[in-house]
Amino acid sequence: MGMPGKGLAKGLAVTLRTMTRKSVTAQYPDVQPDLAPRTRGVIGLFEENCTVCMLCARECPDWCIYIDSHKETVPPAAPGGRERSRNVLDRFAIDFALCMYCGICIEVCPFDALFWSPEFEYAETDIRELTHERDKLREWMWTVPEPPALDPAAEEPKEIAAARKAADKLAAQQAAEAQEAAEAQGQAQDTKEEGT
Repeated sequence: MGMPGKGLAKGLAVTLRTMTRKSVTAQYPDVQPDLAPRTRGVIGLFEENCTVCMLCARECPDWCIYIDSHKETVPPAAPGGRERSRNVLDRFAIDFALCMYCGICIEVCPFDALFWSPEFEYAETDIRELTHERDKLREWMWTVPEPPALDPAAEEPKEIAAARKAADKLAAQQAAEAQEAAEAQGQAQDTKEEGT
């Protein structure tokens, strides 16, 4: 058998040890917490990028995204062209009472219209008020932090490298044409001076 009161002595030792340490209490309402850069707080909507493709609503496992739209006819851009139709966003709402913050809607958006915002203070007293419409989602868009800077040692993306190569080629071609034009003008000037 062990010594009587050994467990009590261990418990009191732990209590005495923790009593001497400084307490770490988050003074939350007065002091905002330092959030991680990739915090999943709430979803912000960049309305200008939304093409009403409905991918986010279709892929959402909770079906908590509500989108309404209508078609509008756009006149032709050039004479003789044909009219086009485009979707116009009427309603974009997310029911945060259902949302499980999986981020699938943000990942599948092909036009970067949805973003994670670190905003987390959007509690309501009534669960029915947790469905936030597009104007509120747009307000949260401005709290989205800037993306992290690219690694300077990282390889340049293929698209940018191809665009830069094409731009350099075009600039070299224009410089060669300008030099040929300058040489032709210089020869014409020399010929004119020799003739006089």
